[in-house]
Amino acid sequence: MRRSSRKSGSAAIPVTSSSGVSDLFRCATSKAVSKEMERIDQLFHAYMDKSLGMVGPEGIESFCLDVGIDHTDVRILMLAWKMQAEKQGYFTLDEWRRGLSALHADTILKIRKRLQELEKEVMRPTNFLDFYVYAFCYSLAEKQKNIDIESACELLTVVLGFRFPLQVGKFIEYLKSQNDYKVINLDQWTSFLRFCNEINFPSLDNYDAELAWPLILDNFVEWMREKL
Repeated sequence: MRRSSRKSGSAAIPVTSSSGVSDLFRCATSKAVSKEMERIDQLFHAYMDKSLGMVGPEGIESFCLDVGIDHTDVRILMLAWKMQAEKQGYFTLDEWRRGLSALHADTILKIRKRLQELEKEVMRPTNFLDFYVYAFCYSLAEKQKNIDIESACELLTVVLGFRFPLQVGKFIEYLKSQNDYKVINLDQWTSFLRFCNEINFPSLDNYDAELAWPLILDNFVEWMREKL
């Protein structure tokens, strides 16, 4: 009688393919993402204005209160940037999902923690320029291309005042004292950031009016030099 080559007490060892492990991992990840999005949606509906179908000014104020920041805090503007929100004072469901899922923040506690990380992200030079331009565009009234001087001064204080307090303070003082300009356009706005990054202040010894600076900055420098 022929003996079986397999020992009677041995058991077959299952072999799990790498593709099977990958499928399990993808399934688990997909479920986690789905749960996270569900909680993000629940947060949205907690602050949503039902008549608008989006989070409005009152909802944003309540949200800020729960997170522990003032609604004028620059971090709420950073969050709007992360969401790529289009209309000032309003967050749609898609924008809300985009921002909070990118931050992996599906609870108020997580949002508080992630705001610190978001601030560091925004402060990277390339990101900050994008954020700075976004802040201007986000603040525009519908169908407008310029911001009035008063609003520009308020926005500069929030967006740039913490980085360049001396430059921003003096520029605001100049803007409020002059009568030549009623509004600020995007080119003037972005040029002031370049001014803050490149020009020695308050000496202004490396400012060259012959270079491609907007006239408003030439006038600002002239005003500054008269005060020295």
